[in-house]
Amino acid sequence: MYSSILAVCLNIDYRKRVQDMMQELIDKYFVEHLSLSEADAKMLHQKYYTEYGLAIEGLVRHHKVDPLEYNRKVDDALPLDGVITPDPQLRQLLVDIDRTKVRPWLFTNAHITHGKRIVKLLGVADLFEGITYCDYTQEFLVCKPHPEMYALAEAQAGVSSAGDCFFVDDSYLNCKHAQARGWTAAHLVEPGLPDPATKGSKYQIQSLEELRQIWPQFFKGFAGSCVNQSSL
Repeated sequence: MYSSILAVCLNIDYRKRVQDMMQELIDKYFVEHLSLSEADAKMLHQKYYTEYGLAIEGLVRHHKVDPLEYNRKVDDALPLDGVITPDPQLRQLLVDIDRTKVRPWLFTNAHITHGKRIVKLLGVADLFEGITYCDYTQEFLVCKPHPEMYALAEAQAGVSSAGDCFFVDDSYLNCKHAQARGWTAAHLVEPGLPDPATKGSKYQIQSLEELRQIWPQFFKGFAGSCVNQSSL
């Protein structure tokens, strides 16, 4: 019986080029479907992202946009083949996780189709035991950093206590809210990006490889003192 989880956000593995491509398609969607100028589209996109954690949630709430149509024209329309490629270092990191102690679990604000596509391209789809995603088929979207999304991940991963959840994400707000819920979070701030004025969570890292140092108990070969069994 597992008692903990380790949740990993997908977009920590995006290359900057992919992020830029995504932003362009989102802004284009705002321009075409809301009849906005490029400047106004960028501003509204950022406003919805800041307020709701996802641009699509603002579009659904205020403009009655069909989230599945949005997904087809934005996330699933990204030409990712050849841009995201298998990542041997990421794969080895996941292989080295001791699954008698923790379950690797994907935790994303993307819809299921995009989430599965990313891990397949990265060559790590077989190394996660489950995925909690933003379900675009629902009338009301639930996404990070809303408390309901963290509760959903706990339920789907079969974890009984928030204190048994370990989480890595590149979003300051997502880590801050996870920490407030009782999760142990690691905020990924990649080299070259400015550090936040205050930490969003207990841990701040520059690379996923640092997980070996901050949570060594979850990796094979750890010879430290006994720790609780865990899953995520």
